[in-house]
Order: sequence, then structure tokens, then C-alpha cells
Amino acid sequence: MNIEILDTTLRDGEQTSGVSFASSEKLHIARILLVDLNIDRIEIASAKVSEGEYETVKRIVRWAIANNYIDRIEVLGFVDNTISLNWVKSTGCKVMNLLCKGSLKHCTKQLRKTPEQHLVDIKEVLRNAKKMDIIINIYLEDWSNGMTDNPDYVFFLMDNLKDTNIQHFMLPDTLGILNPFNTNIFCKRIRERYPNIQLDFHAHNDYDLAVGNVFAAVNAGITGIHTTINGLGERAGNAPLASVIATLHDQLKIKTNIVEEHLNWASRTIESYSGVRIPNNKPVIGDNVFTQCAGIHADGDSKSNLYCNDLLPERFGRLREYALGKTSGRSNIKKNLEEAGIELDEESMKKLTERIVRLGDKKEIVTQDDLPYIVSDILHSGNAEKIRIINYSLSLAHGLRPVATVRIEINGQEYEQTAVGDGQYHAFSRALWKIYTQLNKSTPILKDYNVSIPPGGRTDALVQTTIAWSFNSKDFKTRGLDVDQTKAAIKATVRMLNRIENM
Repeated sequence: MNIEILDTTLRDGEQTSGVSFASSEKLHIARILLVDLNIDRIEIASAKVSEGEYETVKRIVRWAIANNYIDRIEVLGFVDNTISLNWVKSTGCKVMNLLCKGSLKHCTKQLRKTPEQHLVDIKEVLRNAKKMDIIINIYLEDWSNGMTDNPDYVFFLMDNLKDTNIQHFMLPDTLGILNPFNTNIFCKRIRERYPNIQLDFHAHNDYDLAVGNVFAAVNAGITGIHTTINGLGERAGNAPLASVIATLHDQLKIKTNIVEEHLNWASRTIESYSGVRIPNNKPVIGDNVFTQCAGIHADGDSKSNLYCNDLLPERFGRLREYALGKTSGRSNIKKNLEEAGIELDEESMKKLTERIVRLGDKKEIVTQDDLPYIVSDILHSGNAEKIRIINYSLSLAHGLRPVATVRIEINGQEYEQTAVGDGQYHAFSRALWKIYTQLNKSTPILKDYNVSIPPGGRTDALVQTTIAWSFNSKDFKTRGLDVDQTKAAIKATVRMLNRIENM
């Protein structure tokens, strides 16, 4: 069995609070869905929303016609005689998804009509659609409540519409009230009663059961599933495409036409356009889902992939990572060192493990990009410290020169000085040299100052400051590592002071 996917990111997904795609973004998303992901059908808009939406739909339709995708473009319309039909027809779109009432409550309380009256109105739209050569699918809005409260109403509509020109009967859990048990029961009843019609299931995620309900619907014989990228949609959203595809392919061993390797890239693009962040632990596409934290997991992966399942990251255009922190252990660190092409002796490996655990205890985030800097810091650090910083204060104020107060210990004696400078580190170093002048101690010449920031744009990344010095005709460099570049420079400076103390 092959499952057909309708993605409604551009219609239902745009009903997410605060989300509104620009026209160019909607066109790009349509291209991603149809070309890169190979989605079977996409729902791109609701009829009559706005003039801007109208122009955007026409733009997408022009592209779809030029690239032979027009039969896969759909627009939501309403039971309003020919108003929605005319709107859809004028855009060039060929398929309209007609929103009807799938529960008796909606029919009688919202429309204030009898089921018979609503049926007459629906059939009028169907006749007009046939004349206008527009293909019709039908949404039975609030179908899940209809099946819960009054299934005879649902059967009344479907019995009278099953032999019309409707292509797909679409069964929405509009308010997200279903669970996998009643989803399976309701879908089986529909499937068995109407074995020859195309059925779609449209899940909402109010109880975080959308993917489970999709599983149950497909298991009951439903052959069409509605999704959105990243689970965008009204309230808690719709069934997320990536999770649905992984579940269908792995758990039910059912094929779709979706290109898995583009799912992560597509999700990141929609994240950028929508402004809705993807949770780090979101299945398949979250930042953390292919990251092992516990050292025992990394060790197991080295021994016949003991901690891997069928959700291999390569399927989705991703790589497995091994987190660096207090729980990572030697195996995680070794994995990252291997990936970075770094080899360490046993003593350095021990120091590196201890340093990463300490950083983890401080809730610092350590990534593979940080690793070379930490290794460098360990390899260039000495054990004997005759000079150490006791404390310091750095002050930065608008319109005033930075001020630094420094207290250091030299061979067991404490000294303190305050100075101003052109920057915080400049003020720090001037205060330091005041102490050295007071003690008639020679000072080095700073020849170069370089700050290295790991790629990725993270503001909490570890920063390496490398300072080149000249002292007694000898040139050398010292390095400091910290999340704050000034603190990293101070660490490099203290390392320098201890080095020249022994020259």
C-alpha cells in the first residue's frame, strides 16, 4: 500500500498564531514541498482571504502550470454557491477542497440548517464545480465529534455524496479530540462502509497524539494523510511531516513518495520563514535527536551500533553527534576527537575529560567546534603557578573610559592597583603593569592579539584568545579559553606571567 500525503503548511500551517508568509516565501515553500520533498498534493490557501492571498495563489499557480504541478495544487473553499468556485477558477487553480460540516452540532448550531438543507447546498456547489471543470474534495469539518456524538449524521452525508464527483473525502479531527483507539475504530467504520472511495485523515495535535492517530488511521485503511512542516497549524498544530514519514516508513513499513533526505533542510527553511523555533528534542528534525549524551551510548555505538535504531541520521541529511558534558565520559570525547582528527596521550585525555566535566557542571555548552580550543588550552597550560589572579573588577560605561582594578598574588604576596584604559583588557593590563613597575619587574611587549570564535553563531561558544609576546628577545604565544573573550585574554596573560617568571 502506498500512502498519499497532502501537506497544508501554506494553508492550515499559516493559521499558526503569529505566522504569515510573504508571497515569495509561499512560492519557495511550494517549490520545496513539490520539487524537493515530492509531496503528492499541497493545499496553498483559503479562498476569499485577501487580495494579497489572491495574487500569491495566482503566482504559485503560474509556476505550477509552467512546471507541470498544477494538478497537485489545492485551495480551501466554502459552501457559498459559486463565490469560492469563481475565486478559485480565476486564479487558475483546478482543485478546491470544499469545507462542509461533519458534525450535527456544527450543521445545526453554526449554519442553523437541517442536514437535508446542508446537503442541498453542497450538491449545488458540486454541480457548479462540474460545469466549471473544477475538481472537488470535501472536508467533513469536526468529523471526529460527528462520529463521537452522531455518526448517523456523518453516514447521511456520505451516503448521499459517495456517488458524486467528489475525489477525496477528508476526515478531520478538527479539535484534536481523538486518541489512537477511537481513531482506529472510527476510520475502520468509514473504510468498511465505503470501501471504494478515497479517504484522507487530517489530525490536530491538541493532546500530542496527532502522529499516533495517523498511525491508527493508516492501520485502519486510510490512504491519505494531511501534514504540515514542523507541525505548524491552529492551536497545538497538525501532524508534523517528518514524524509522520518516519512512522509510516519504519513502524508500518508503508511506502510514500517523500524524499527523506530533504526533510531536515525543508524544516529549517520553514523554521526561518515562520519564526517558530523547532524544539531541540523534536523527533527527526530537532537539534538533539541524533546526539548521544551518555558515554555508555557512545561506547555501545563503537560496538556494533548497540544504541542505534532505524532512525539513522543519514536518512534525513544529518549526522550523529556525541555531546560533550558532564555525562559524556571518555567514549563520547574519543568519538569527537576522532571526528576532529585529534590524537591525545593518556595523560592529556584524562585532563581533557576532567575539563569537559567541569564545564558541564557549570552548565556550559561544549561542542565539537570548541574541542580544538580546549585541547590547545590543556596542552599549553603549565602546572606551576607562582603568579595568580585573586580577583579583578572591570567597568564599562557609556561616555567614560573603562576602569580595571586588579589584585594578584606573586610568590605569596598580594598586590592591588587600579587603572583606566581604552578598553577593558587595556585597563586590566595597565593596572597589572603598575604593580610590576612598583616591584621593578620587567614587562613583556604585546605583539599580537587574536580572538578565535568557533563557527555557528552561538553566543555561548567557548572563545580562544591567543596573545603573542616578546620578552628578553624571546617571542612566544599564550592562549586562554572562556565564553567571554576578555576573561580568555586575562587567562592567557596570567599564563604569560608565569612563563616569564621562570625565564
